[in-house]
Amino acid sequence: MLGKRFGVLCAGLGLIAGLAVPSVAHADNRRLNDGVVANVYTIQKRAGCDGTYGTPNAGIKINPKLRLAAQWHTDDVLNNRALDGDIGSDGSTVADRARAAGYAGVVEETVAINPALAISGVEILQQWMGRPDYMAIMSDCGNIDIGVWSENLVPDRSVVVAVYGKGDSAAPVPAPPRQFGQRPPNQPNF
Repeated sequence: MLGKRFGVLCAGLGLIAGLAVPSVAHADNRRLNDGVVANVYTIQKRAGCDGTYGTPNAGIKINPKLRLAAQWHTDDVLNNRALDGDIGSDGSTVADRARAAGYAGVVEETVAINPALAISGVEILQQWMGRPDYMAIMSDCGNIDIGVWSENLVPDRSVVVAVYGKGDSAAPVPAPPRQFGQRPPNQPNF
C-alpha cells in the first residue's frame, strides 16, 4: 500500500515538474503556415496582382530559403521575450537571415506575437492588417516569394514570421550527386 502511494506521489511530482518548465509545443503548424500564404495571396489579388506566373504581378509562391529564415527568427523571438519585431537577439535583420539561408534578393518581414498557447489565422491577419507598413508588405505585387514559420511556447507565447522576397537571384541549393536509381546516403533501404 505504501509503495503504491509512493508511486502515485512520484508520478504527481513528475507531472507538476513537467508543467513548471516552459517548453516548445512541437505541433504541426503547416496548415496555419499555408493559410498565411493563402491569405497573403488573397490580399495581393485584391491589390491588383493578377497571379499569372512569369509576369511582374505573378502572385506569391513558397520559397524554402525564406521559410528557413522565418524559422530562425521565429525560434529567436519565441525564446527571447525582449524581442518584439524584426531585429534578432544577435542584431541580425531580415536581410541578414535571408542571405544566411541562401536567398539573394530584396526581402521584407512581418511578425505576429500572441501571448497565448496558440494563434489563429484571424489573429495573425488582425495584427498585420492593422499595421499600414505590414499591409503594404503583404499587398506588394513585387513580393513573389514567401516563407512562413510558426511555433508555440507552452504555456503562453505563439510567434508567426513571414519573410517576403522580390525574387531570388541565387542558384538553387544543389543536392549531392548520385547515380540514377541510387538512394541518397541518409535514406535507409526498405
